[in-house]
Amino acid sequence: MAERPVHLVGSIPLEDAATVFREAGRRLGDRLARIPDGETGIRRNWISWQHRLFAEQEALVVSEAKEREYQLGPPFRLAPGRGADDMAFGELGYARAAAASWRDFTAAVEEGAVPESCRFQVCLPTPFAPVYSFVAYRDQGAVAPLYEARMLAELAEICRTVPATRLAVQWDVATEMSIFEGLFPLPFLGEAPERALIERIARLGDAVPAEVELGFHLCYGDMNHRHWKEPEDTAVLVRIANAIAASVARPIDWIHIPVPRERDDDAYFAPLAGLALDPGTRLHLGLVHFTDGIAGARRRIAAAERVVSGFGIATECGFGRRDPETVLSLLDLHRAIAGGSGEAGRES
Repeated sequence: MAERPVHLVGSIPLEDAATVFREAGRRLGDRLARIPDGETGIRRNWISWQHRLFAEQEALVVSEAKEREYQLGPPFRLAPGRGADDMAFGELGYARAAAASWRDFTAAVEEGAVPESCRFQVCLPTPFAPVYSFVAYRDQGAVAPLYEARMLAELAEICRTVPATRLAVQWDVATEMSIFEGLFPLPFLGEAPERALIERIARLGDAVPAEVELGFHLCYGDMNHRHWKEPEDTAVLVRIANAIAASVARPIDWIHIPVPRERDDDAYFAPLAGLALDPGTRLHLGLVHFTDGIAGARRRIAAAERVVSGFGIATECGFGRRDPETVLSLLDLHRAIAGGSGEAGRES
């Protein structure tokens, strides 16, 4: 197989960030352009740790029931007589976590565990995700601007902490994909919310300074180890990737899209022929699956190569919800599938 760059999507449930950097660096360093901190500890289950910030808002109360099945619990709604003016989000915790992990990252580089060429990757959920997950439909429009403003403030703090030339920021576009697939409603953005959501995503991308690498992870969810919908093919993913690429003013360094384990057929990959990314944007395909290893990846790579070339490899989503005892073997599997050695460097 041809040598390929590897992309680590985000969560890696090892002991701590220092362990993630050492293990990923040792096993995959020359295949990685960037390394995330693994979103260890309280952050392991993606955005669930943000739930408490909504629970602490005195203006919000818990609804009587869930509004859809794919939801952690009944959402919050504004209490009678309360409005957005009664709310304020303080520290979210993303900037604090990034600062701590950056110290571990620099130590790993100094020790030689991580190549100098690797950047420190910070993965952030789009602000829409926690709001849509934790707030009732009727009040999402009021709460969303408050949470987005706070997230952008945390992004700015991260960019002050980590030198731009050592930083990479990935926006996790997961919840939006369920809207783009027409699976769930989005009342506060009207009957045709796609354009408005793309504009929000573009606003997040353009908030990342030019010297910082920027990427987008398009995701179909991983709660209870399942997608909220299996993509029929890559058509919706291609449409959204193209829309993001056309709407973000600054360069995009990578876009990651999932490949279900069962899909090694031409029909799944055929829409990739319409992908219109800038030559400087690396496509990463999430086609690595622990359960069918190298053989399964080879089938999916062969099918994809009939349509696109030069792509990197990854898993469909982060590792956070898998058995931690399988993580090192999964990292080694990436290496075996990626093949070869040599510097991955900046992807361009």
